[in-house]
Amino acid sequence: MLCLLSEDQFWCSICLDVFTDPVALPCGHSYCKNCITQHWDVDAQCQCPVCKTVFSQRPELHVNTFISEMAAQFRKSAEIQQMIQQRQVKIQEIKESVELSREEADRETADGVRLFTALMQSVERGQAELLHMIEEKQQTAEKQAEGFIKELEEEISELKKRSTEVEQLSHTEDHLHLLQSFPSLSAPPHTKNWTEVRVHHSSYEGRVRRAVAQLEETLSKEMKKLLEAELKRVQQFEVDVTLDPDTAHFKLILSDDGKQVKHGDVKKNLPDKPKRFSRCVCVLGKQSVSTGRFYYEVQVKGKTDWTLGVARESINRKEGIKLNENEYKANAGPDVPLSLKSRPQKVGVFVDYEEGLVSFYDVDAAALIYSYTDCSFTEKLYPYLNPCLNDGGKNSSPLIISPVSHTD
Repeated sequence: MLCLLSEDQFWCSICLDVFTDPVALPCGHSYCKNCITQHWDVDAQCQCPVCKTVFSQRPELHVNTFISEMAAQFRKSAEIQQMIQQRQVKIQEIKESVELSREEADRETADGVRLFTALMQSVERGQAELLHMIEEKQQTAEKQAEGFIKELEEEISELKKRSTEVEQLSHTEDHLHLLQSFPSLSAPPHTKNWTEVRVHHSSYEGRVRRAVAQLEETLSKEMKKLLEAELKRVQQFEVDVTLDPDTAHFKLILSDDGKQVKHGDVKKNLPDKPKRFSRCVCVLGKQSVSTGRFYYEVQVKGKTDWTLGVARESINRKEGIKLNENEYKANAGPDVPLSLKSRPQKVGVFVDYEEGLVSFYDVDAAALIYSYTDCSFTEKLYPYLNPCLNDGGKNSSPLIISPVSHTD
């Protein structure tokens, strides 16, 4: 026998959910056993919530095994449908993720092709200009040499002609002719003084270097364009970071809004909570990242010493942490000295958890300061700020977490 039951036959009209331990009243309406019991405990009158039938005494409630089993099957079916929907949603999420990945790949491909095309064109153009210049100079030298040679050959021809005439005259017996011809033959022929004449040797010193310098300039311009576009992209992953006072060292002063931190010189009387740094003068942000991407910016204007980055949740908060002084360094193991063109006023910190990437940007210059790559993250990461010592007031400015200024 095929039995078709509608969905509403398995729903309790009190809790509006699928029956749990369904019981039927004498009037025929069914409810969850707990629902109707609690309803009657509150309602002084013992009646059916649907048809309002009043019972002189509470009916004895027995679980309807058939409805209970059917409700259980319906619940199971609903759970399966929910699981199906969840997986369909996950499939859609994966497809959208792949599509976003494809868009990023296409964008990176386009940027890479554009950059390398411009670079190759610059190389080819620089090579052509260099070779043309060298060839032009060589042709000028050859043309000059050809002119000198032609002139010299003409003089040689004239001198040979004069030599022949003198030789012939020396053998003549016509003394009158000799006397008449001698004055013209004895005068030196019109020739140039070739002593100081030189073919100009072209100098090519520095030509290749200057051509490469032009290539570097082109590459630098293209790199700047790429970095500006890269910074705009990572800024889209901005997180509204606020500082966690429970992690702040005893000498740190935090602003009420949790956006600024500075060294207070004086140790405050605060409870030494497990989360609090007791040796290193630093503080963590409240927000964490354990998947995806994460970006925040900090104003460091007016400071001579500071440390920024991210810290693992398991960082030892009761021991000292090595800090860098008097120069810019990347510190995650061996120090890496950094050579910066200008002192950053605002620093952007970007994390790509899955890629194991942590990058630091000079926001105003749209320049990359340094990137850690191939990191392995397995726990939560938190923003890390250390304003360092005041240094007699020279480094008293606060570190300020700033909202991202998006530009078109």
